[in-house]
Amino acid sequence: MSTASGEFVDFTLVSFQHRGQEEFAAGMIHDRMVWPLADAHGVPDNVLQACLLAATPDGVDRLRSGVLGPESRSRPTPLDEVRLGSPLSSPEKIICLGLNYVDHATETGFEAPPAPIIFSKFRNSLVGPHDPVVLPRSSHEVDFEGELAVVIGRAAKYVDEADALAYVAGYAVTNDVTARDLQVRTSQWTAGKALDTFAPMGPGLVPAGLVPDPQDLMIETRVNSETMQYDSTKAMIFSVAHTIADLSTMMTLVPGDVIATGTPAGVGFKQDPPRFLTAGDVVEVSIRGIGTIRNPVVAEDDVRQPR
Repeated sequence: MSTASGEFVDFTLVSFQHRGQEEFAAGMIHDRMVWPLADAHGVPDNVLQACLLAATPDGVDRLRSGVLGPESRSRPTPLDEVRLGSPLSSPEKIICLGLNYVDHATETGFEAPPAPIIFSKFRNSLVGPHDPVVLPRSSHEVDFEGELAVVIGRAAKYVDEADALAYVAGYAVTNDVTARDLQVRTSQWTAGKALDTFAPMGPGLVPAGLVPDPQDLMIETRVNSETMQYDSTKAMIFSVAHTIADLSTMMTLVPGDVIATGTPAGVGFKQDPPRFLTAGDVVEVSIRGIGTIRNPVVAEDDVRQPR
């Protein structure tokens, strides 16, 4: 596995547009080129299906040979000539964890929770790794939360924690963008969490077979190149495996479900003075071994509305 300036990991599976095409296609990144999956021998044109094929080390090898091998018909496009979309456009569930890092719970004045705190986002929040985050007219306190996203690869119900990682298809970077003033209006957080564009995700899906340990990844959030958050996923209160096992006791997790695993300390509303996002900011979230998303921040009034 290799990285290109830390932004992309080789064999990441992506959703992309090229030369004005309306629909997103599935591809694989290798050497800063996007290799279409639809043209590769024996590989489906679907990011999630391809990630399921590659969820094991043997699967990664099969996918790589299918795309790059001598029988492949895939013709690559330079990465800087495509637009990347969210790797998943319509997951059944987007489940998010709150207060899942000790230092973040402490900075917000809470004790570590006895069980995972969960809330939801929806498809309207999903945008690509370089798409704008839109500041809504309804909020003046929009915050950043860099996080590791986990994508479920097969149906999971009442799974044991020891077996839980076998249900993961891949990993991505996400930003749990939050309108703090809307979040605290009630005891339920959805109003501050589920706004349009508030879940940028990408740069693609790194197959689970390429991530030896999801609890050994460094996550960093930068605003205008200034580091605001920096911690290891080792500091999670509830590990990825524990979270999957716990959620599976309450609901059936299905392929394509996304779990955002919580954010480290350093969020904007706890800075002194508070550091909320403003139009013109650029927010980057990087996870070593997964990649980087980089999203400009724009005001809703400056976004061209469809006629």
